[in-house]
Amino acid sequence: MEWQTGVAGFAVGLVIAVVTTPVGVSGAVFLLPVQLSLLGVPSPAVTPTNLLYNVVAGPGALVRYHQDGLLYGPLTRWLVAGTLPGVVCGAVIRVFAVPGPAVFRLLVAVLLLPLGLWLTVRTLRPAPARTAVEPSPRTIRVGALVVGTLGGIYGIGGGSLIGPFLVGRGMPVARVAPAALAATFLTSVVGAATFGLLALGGSDDIAPLWFLGLACGLGGLAGGYLGARLRPRLPERALRALLGVLVTAVGALYAVQSLR
Repeated sequence: MEWQTGVAGFAVGLVIAVVTTPVGVSGAVFLLPVQLSLLGVPSPAVTPTNLLYNVVAGPGALVRYHQDGLLYGPLTRWLVAGTLPGVVCGAVIRVFAVPGPAVFRLLVAVLLLPLGLWLTVRTLRPAPARTAVEPSPRTIRVGALVVGTLGGIYGIGGGSLIGPFLVGRGMPVARVAPAALAATFLTSVVGAATFGLLALGGSDDIAPLWFLGLACGLGGLAGGYLGARLRPRLPERALRALLGVLVTAVGALYAVQSLR
């Protein structure tokens, strides 16, 4: 039943956004396997559907971060400068090269599983205090270009990839989260528009599932606002631990799926 799928999508989008928004992750990285495994979204339509989720869900958290005065800053501009061209390249690669999902899942597992474990252990057992050296603007822009390309290929949003790296390099979650979500939102708008233009070429397979994407996105819209309101109530150490656990869980999930 289409309405039952919509209700399930709304509930999934809501829960995911509440948990992931406080640490700067859009939740699309969790939504992707749910769409493939539980909701039966075909590939490659799953990518623009995920991007549609980000477009609809993003403003919920961004409005709250704007109200708190946390949205604008150099980090946001650096991330956007890298992710915007990356997502266009990724969308073109997705349509014409069609990389296999198994390769992507293995890549995400290799990247996120050790990063999540390291971040979790470092949070629970802090190393001796020393001055952290933050990444340079050039390093951030290059990293954003890479994750923007991956986001364009698979519609996951780059915040789940670059956010843990920046936090692990010493940046506070309160600074990283709004910038990562803003970059994810803008790149998703550009990515969805790119897929729309490519779909004009006559392939219905790369058009999003509009009903499901909107349903998931509306759940994410409400959940993102609630998650952004929740963030100030959580101490920095708890946010870092939450991010580490989420990243580890995503890495483990994709590792299991890549071995099937």
